[in-house]
Amino acid sequence: MSAQLPPCLLWSPDDHRPLEEYQTGIPRWCVGCGDNAILAAVQRLCRDESLSPERTVFVSGIGCSSRLPHYMRAYGFHGTHGRALPIAEGVKMARPDLTVFVTTGDGDCLSIGAAHWLHALRYNMDLTVLLHDNHIYGLTKKQVSPTSPIGTRSNTTPKGSFLPPLNPLTVTLGVPNASFVAQAVDWIPEVLYQILSAAYRHKGTSFVRILQRCPEFMPGMFDPWVRDPSRTLLLRHEKALTLSPAVAATYRNQREHDPSDMNAAREIASVDDPIPVGILYHDPSAPRYEEIRNGGSVRTRETIRRGLEAELDRLTIWPEAPAAGA
Repeated sequence: MSAQLPPCLLWSPDDHRPLEEYQTGIPRWCVGCGDNAILAAVQRLCRDESLSPERTVFVSGIGCSSRLPHYMRAYGFHGTHGRALPIAEGVKMARPDLTVFVTTGDGDCLSIGAAHWLHALRYNMDLTVLLHDNHIYGLTKKQVSPTSPIGTRSNTTPKGSFLPPLNPLTVTLGVPNASFVAQAVDWIPEVLYQILSAAYRHKGTSFVRILQRCPEFMPGMFDPWVRDPSRTLLLRHEKALTLSPAVAATYRNQREHDPSDMNAAREIASVDDPIPVGILYHDPSAPRYEEIRNGGSVRTRETIRRGLEAELDRLTIWPEAPAAGA
């Protein structure tokens, strides 16, 4: 038997939560790190959606990006390297009533966590996944990552990397049941916020790749795109991004794109110059694993207790009863 857990606080649509309610601690990222812009957008999203901190969870792995839960006043789970997604899936499976975000990096997600990444897309559970992609391992001090450009000199490739970089967008769009794929950049905060808002509202796994600057280990990596707005391709659609006049005037390289068109999404995803920014693909009808398995119900304490006892009873070696007359 299962039942929906009651919210901890009474809530009405008129409730307003200040931004400070979601802020905690002083971020320890480097000055100019794109993670600061991502944190600001996430905190703004939580405020504008009036998300209850006690019903919101941020799960991360290991890396600079994975420090984000430390700076959110909500529940957080700092997992091991590459394991953020299975942890988040477990949270969502047990508590589908919670809002679950995943923050991960290009090394954390696309290297050691690659298998989890692909299967999380296939499961399509209701998670908002933010891939912070700076093309380098930052927290461990400059090792080549799966998205590092050819020729990148690092502590693991002192003569320059030899392999072509992995494209997370084309890989994601090749996974069956992927339902929401988008790309953002940290230097256009208005569009970054809009994309995160759309990702949060999508019911299913929202995969958002965010190109973010690393001034310490990849200085100037994205400078050509920051300085030349024509090298950014903004994807427009009546159901997707709505650009302000200022952004539209600055970033004039725009394209009408229907996010339901998978073929067009794959074509756009394969281009890295200009950088496509917007929602590439959106399929709200894709089935979600947690609904298939438990109908979106929440397991009560009694249900969990009975399940644990049944499993423990199955594995328990009981002492033999003494023979009659002994």
